[in-house]
Amino acid sequence: MLRLRPAALVTLMRGAGGEGRLGDPPAVLLIPSLFPVRRCSTPPQPVIAAKQPFPVELKAGKKYGWCACGHSKNQPFCDGAHKKAAPGISPLRFTPEEDKVAWLCGCKRTRSPPYCDGTHKEEAVQSAQLPTQP
Repeated sequence: MLRLRPAALVTLMRGAGGEGRLGDPPAVLLIPSLFPVRRCSTPPQPVIAAKQPFPVELKAGKKYGWCACGHSKNQPFCDGAHKKAAPGISPLRFTPEEDKVAWLCGCKRTRSPPYCDGTHKEEAVQSAQLPTQP
């Protein structure tokens, strides 16, 4: 075990940026060999199911589950494929307040899920390769 005298510890802390402003949290010196780096895996990303939205007739008060992962064979709705294909991505559950025809996102990149916001028109979506259907 490494033991440092208080003066040596203060010197190490100052060298590591330990001289902060009043009220700043104290600096912590991490020695890589003593603290292994944990690699965080990136969260699963949805796949592009379609390069255009799906027109869907929604019924007021009915509960729907919009596929957020892109793996469902029942697009734009969830069929549970995310459990194996994309654990960590869950469907978006929603209940419309009125009967209406809505355009539900097929590219899974919308900023207003489950509804299409036009993101599918971007080059990144239009140039993407769609997953092959078995």
